[in-house]
Parts: sequence; structure tokens; C-alpha cells
Amino acid sequence: MKDYEFILKYALPDHASDPEQYLDALYEAGCDDALIGIGLHGRLALDFTRKSTSALDAITSAMHDVKKAIPMSRLIEATPDLVGISDLAALLGHSRQNMRKIVHKSNFPNPMHAGSTALWHLYPVLDWFKTNDKYEIDETLIETLKEVSGVNMRVNVASQMIICDSKISGSLEEILH
Repeated sequence: MKDYEFILKYALPDHASDPEQYLDALYEAGCDDALIGIGLHGRLALDFTRKSTSALDAITSAMHDVKKAIPMSRLIEATPDLVGISDLAALLGHSRQNMRKIVHKSNFPNPMHAGSTALWHLYPVLDWFKTNDKYEIDETLIETLKEVSGVNMRVNVASQMIICDSKISGSLEEILH
């Protein structure tokens, strides 16, 4: 069993509701391994450190526990997944300027959004760093982070597909497995 760290962000059924009303239900549903952020009405962020045999099991079990506590909640985002240059620099221990130089290499993964702020899915970036020997990285950190970010990328893409295409049948958990 390993510890997996990730954040799940949810929209509550009633956007004006006080998220504090759900704290006991979340704890009783199994979210006792999460720090719960309740800063915005209608939103919750759960910062999990969950023991499991895989990132997929950790994340899907956490999503199941939240749905058990708040059935009508809607997943907004699972992180870490989408990152900018500053995020990458902080995660990988590089300066922002050095990260900018690395990103402009011809074989660096393409961003999923290119605009005034570029965004990448973290998983392919970590994969790129792992295969480019000239950059020193903490192998243990990268492997766990890569596993979590890979699952979160699938969660976020599947979640958006469900929102955009009402013809998709099945729950998010069923689509991921």
C-alpha cells in the first residue's frame, strides 16, 4: 500500500449552500483522510492522502465516498493534472526561467492549451522528463506523481465528456475502469 496525494474539487447541488453542512457526512462516508476546503459557497475541495494499492483505486474510491456523502455533487476537477510553467518549475525543483527554456525545446510535449498562459497535462510532461536523461529528477516522486496525474487526466477528460455529451452512458467510475 502506498500513500497517494490528490485534490478533488466539487460543485455542490445548491450553489448558494454553505459547504460546512456536509462535513459530518463526508467524514462518515470515508473522507476522514482528506483536508476539506470550504472557502466558497457552493464548492468543496478535498485534499486527500489515501492509502491504496494504486492511484486509480485511491482516486475512484475517494470519488465514490464523496458521492455517497453528497449524491448530487458534481466533480469540477481532479488535481494534479493541468499545470503551467510555474507549477512545473515548483513540482520539479527548477527555476521558472529554466523551466521556460526546457518547455521551448522542440521535442517537449505540446500544451493542451496555448494562449497567454500555456497549460499542459502533467502526465505526458513527467513522461518526457523521465525519458530525457539530461534532467535530474527524483525518480520516486516522479513515479507516484505520474501515476496520480495519469489517473486525474483520465478523470478530467471523462468528466468533461460526460458534461458535453449526454449520450454517454455510465458513471465516471465505470468509464475509468
